[in-house]
Amino acid sequence: MSLLTALSAALLIQTTPISPAPDLSWMAGYWLDCSGGREASETWSDPRQGLLVGHTVTVRNGRSGFEFARIGAMPDGVLTYFAQPGGAAPTPFRLIESGPQQVIFANPANDFPHRIIYQRTVSASGDVLTARIEGADDDETRSVEWSFNKAELNARCPR
Repeated sequence: MSLLTALSAALLIQTTPISPAPDLSWMAGYWLDCSGGREASETWSDPRQGLLVGHTVTVRNGRSGFEFARIGAMPDGVLTYFAQPGGAAPTPFRLIESGPQQVIFANPANDFPHRIIYQRTVSASGDVLTARIEGADDDETRSVEWSFNKAELNARCPR
């Protein structure tokens, strides 16, 4: 048996207790960001058997873009965010932290981003879902953040 085969077998035999997946029902709904001269909408399904499905549409300067996403468990039970910007092949980001109305996924091997963070806040001024991506890109640390307001399905930004 080669060393690589033995190491692979050892990794498969190791088990890590899997804590219950966090309840991400707080992400469900239609969310709209009208800041920075753009219109970005993000839609998330409610969790069904541990699966959430989402998509984002962004319109800016007469151009549009999209991203598909899903959150579900990997075969090892770890909750994972799969990003597919522009319909590309899925890139996995594994759950590293969760709390009440906050979740953080990471993939340090990805070029950019390394982390995806969602947080929901409800206050007198509104219901906001903040999405943030962060990491190093060409050895420069950067981040991008969206503040989505809860909206009626297919609502648009004022023109």
